[in-house]
Amino acid sequence: PNIALMPALRNEGFEISYRSKGWLHYVRNDDAVRRGRKSRMKIVTAIDSFKGSMTSMDAGKAVAEGIHRADAGAEVLVRPLADGGEGTVEALTSGMSGSRQQIQVTGPLGTPVICEYGIIEASGTAVIEMAGAAGITLVPDEKRNPLYTTTYGVGEVIRDAVKKGCRRFIIGIGGSATNDGGTGMLQALGYGFLDKNGNQIPFGARGLKVLETITEAHVLPELKECRFRIACDVTNSLCGEQGCSAVFGPQKGATPSMVVEMDQWLGNYAALAGKKFPKADPKKAGTGAAGGLGFAFLTFTDAVLESGIKIVLEETRLEEYIREADLVITGEGQMDGQTAMGKAPIGVAGLAKKYGKTVIAFTGATGVDAEKCNEHGIDAFFPILRNVVTLEEAMKNENAKRNLADTAEQVYRLWRAGTGSVSVF
Repeated sequence: PNIALMPALRNEGFEISYRSKGWLHYVRNDDAVRRGRKSRMKIVTAIDSFKGSMTSMDAGKAVAEGIHRADAGAEVLVRPLADGGEGTVEALTSGMSGSRQQIQVTGPLGTPVICEYGIIEASGTAVIEMAGAAGITLVPDEKRNPLYTTTYGVGEVIRDAVKKGCRRFIIGIGGSATNDGGTGMLQALGYGFLDKNGNQIPFGARGLKVLETITEAHVLPELKECRFRIACDVTNSLCGEQGCSAVFGPQKGATPSMVVEMDQWLGNYAALAGKKFPKADPKKAGTGAAGGLGFAFLTFTDAVLESGIKIVLEETRLEEYIREADLVITGEGQMDGQTAMGKAPIGVAGLAKKYGKTVIAFTGATGVDAEKCNEHGIDAFFPILRNVVTLEEAMKNENAKRNLADTAEQVYRLWRAGTGSVSVF
């Protein structure tokens, strides 16, 4: 009897038609074929980095490992996720077959630093985090003073990418140490910000005090071919009570008197720019981002300020992957009420719910009001810690990946049992 062939034949869409002399006779059923094909589960992961522990791709691959323990035939598509801030270069570069670049540039204090950025060769796109060249983490507490910190290194990174053929840019501008209105970056790109004697103004916000003229005779010629998508979730204007000096200056080392002076200098800078560059609008939302870097991009380049997660979701074409998925998995290092206010996992959940998909999230830890995530598209979330350990032990890369894989395996087994599906392979 050919009873031993039953599982394989059923997987190919055959059903028993009749029995004759101890033999089983099969017929092919197109509906069964379709059911068999559908039973191969397709899962999409898009998980933000667990900062200090796992990268976005680390987390996705760990989930895939856990799922494959339970269901070797499942198709798991690991996609990168970031919100435009820390981790964006790593996520997009590694997740979109890009390459890492390292360049020595002028750091925020005017001394050399090594900045890493990514190039996605297929689209000629550079992925940059301004914090890598002018971030506050590059400045010791005792040296934080926005009168002197510069964005010059950001311009040097852009210039390097242009020379390597990039004409599209994704730039995250969070975590800055600067308040120079982006003049340092623009100087590196060839703009002249001159004092009354025709000399380039000094680095930092103090340079704005002596600014008299803006020139563009020596601007990098290729800059006019470049398009910039600026990841910016800040809506502050350039000047005023909600301007960059007043709101962000103190955390960068500004005293109350410095805040007043810098705000005035930035106002004068904007007025001077407006005489020559019609796009100058210091009242526009986001112009105060990164100490006025938002204003510089909008005024002097072909740039748009957009939500960081929006940029990442579009650039990775995540919606195309989610559309055909049976299950969507997301997450981040800590989920709490802030997550529910629009952080990266909620962006993923929003896309998934557009197509009626189940969304599961994994997190290193949960905080206050984490349950609000359930109101914004995440059907269930699961912390991955499996026993009592120190924070240091929990955050070790190998431990975190193992915990995530183990948790993902058990959660997937439960989900699959609930769907009544077994993958065919």
